[in-house]
Amino acid sequence: MILSPLLPLLLDGLGSPVPVPHFTDAEVQELGSGGLVLRDGALGHPLATLLRARLEQLDSRGALVPAGLGHDGRLIPALRSDRVATLEELGPDPVLEAVWAWFDRLRQALIEATWVGLPRFSVQLACYPGGGARYARHVDALPGDRNRLFTAIVYLNPDWRPEHGGRLRAWVRGQPMEVDPLWDRLVIFRSEAVPHEVLPAWVPRYSAAAWMRGAEAIPALADPDVVRRRVAGQEEG
Repeated sequence: MILSPLLPLLLDGLGSPVPVPHFTDAEVQELGSGGLVLRDGALGHPLATLLRARLEQLDSRGALVPAGLGHDGRLIPALRSDRVATLEELGPDPVLEAVWAWFDRLRQALIEATWVGLPRFSVQLACYPGGGARYARHVDALPGDRNRLFTAIVYLNPDWRPEHGGRLRAWVRGQPMEVDPLWDRLVIFRSEAVPHEVLPAWVPRYSAAAWMRGAEAIPALADPDVVRRRVAGQEEG
């Protein structure tokens, strides 16, 4: 993402510094063993407030669209009924660029703490519109998939109460646990290690999620014997 020249003005105008992500040794060990790391006050109240307002505006304009399943993007509302947009799909916006910059700092902090190469990331905005909207149990990456190594979610739900629903249910080392989608709460886990679902949400539920990605896959090399036969045939011709 190309950052707008307005970004420094926005960050200076927030009134308080945007928190700098970092990880303790215990948190790194928890991630490595297939657990969750939770952090409240992730973006800081000013930036989280701006992002929540921007998400509501985008959703009201139809910029968030029904999320699909699988590589072909099939729409199966009984299994997944949120509306989403990636930052790459949206036009220049200083608030979204500030959020992108924060997730980039988070990516760098993960690299420094875990020594895992994470050269790429993407950010998705989501709204579960209420009325029982949910996302059935799934994993964000299959074992060995370098496309998604870490999942990081920031929840944007002020005054959340249990009757609102929309908890994250995660299976940590085989045991279920539930996470309240509280205001400005960050949840991080290894994408392939933690099956999870979003329980039915009865009021609108907003979040921003980033997937920290490994290096691009190297294309499979051609069979050397096939290459030699092709070269020989060309030379003979």
